[in-house]
Order: sequence, then structure tokens, then C-alpha cells
Amino acid sequence: MHNSELITDQLIISNPWYVIYTAPRAEKKVYDRLRDENIECYFPTYYALRQWSDRKKLIRVPLFNSYVFVRIKDSEQTKVLNITGVVRFVYYLKRPAIVRDSEIEGIKSFLLQTEGFRIRVDKGDKVLVAGGALKGMSGKVIRVKKNKVVMQIEQLGMIVTATVPRAQLMKPME
Repeated sequence: MHNSELITDQLIISNPWYVIYTAPRAEKKVYDRLRDENIECYFPTYYALRQWSDRKKLIRVPLFNSYVFVRIKDSEQTKVLNITGVVRFVYYLKRPAIVRDSEIEGIKSFLLQTEGFRIRVDKGDKVLVAGGALKGMSGKVIRVKKNKVVMQIEQLGMIVTATVPRAQLMKPME
């Protein structure tokens, strides 16, 4: 057997990750139902601070609203579609969209690095903005507030000072 045949066989044997679209605000229930059916699935979430009239609370929020990833054989697509709350598979080029293992691992890695309020940030640290209007910008922490960080961003030949929510920051990979 040649190497190209081995690679082809491995691609056929391993089950790909698919993306399913769920009913609005049904991601967690769909995820639980998929697990009850012994279907391998991934539902990326993060912690976010939510404000109610009487309190603030740190809750888990979906990273992608209305999306859950499933790893199944092609023959199991009907089984997934029959689960309450699943609307359809996400399609790309008239076929169910396939997500590579490396992309799923990338999402997991991103979530580990951006654990929001649990990330330790000190004055003088270099940080990277992972979300919001300043996504992709890096800078130096000038001041740390309770839920926000004041940082200095030096790009395009200018120095800009911005206040950024801690949940949008991550430590740059070294």
C-alpha cells in the first residue's frame, strides 16, 4: 500500500465533525440529547457576566449561538436530525460542512487561553485582544480595574489607550 492510499483510507475511516444548526436558545438541550444518544458532540461555551435588575451573575454562554458540532458517520445524519431541537446541518458547497479536527482543537485551545475573568493580568503584561472592536490588537497593560483593563496599543505609528473588558483578552502565545 502506498502512502496516498493510507491517507485516503484514514480519511474514510475517521468520522468527520459536522456543524448542526439548532433552534434558538436550544444549544444546551440539544447537546444533552446528543450525549444521551451516545453521539460524540462538542458545544463550546465561555463565562460571561450578566446583569439582572437585582444581581450580577457569571454564567456559561455559547461561543456560537445555535450551533453544535457532532462527530458522526454519514449514515447517522438522519438520527441526528430526528433529535428535538436540531433544525438542520450547516451546508457548504451543497454538502454538509465538515470541520477539521485541528479547527476543533483550535477552538478548545482558544477557550482555554481566554477564560475571561479567571485570566490573571498585571500591570506591564503584554496582552492580545481576542474579541470586540479591537480584536487582533496587542498592547501593554497600564492599569487593571475590576472587570476591565486599560491598555496601551502601539500600532500604525500611534499610541492609543483603550479600556477593554477582561473577557476579551488573552495572553499571547510565546
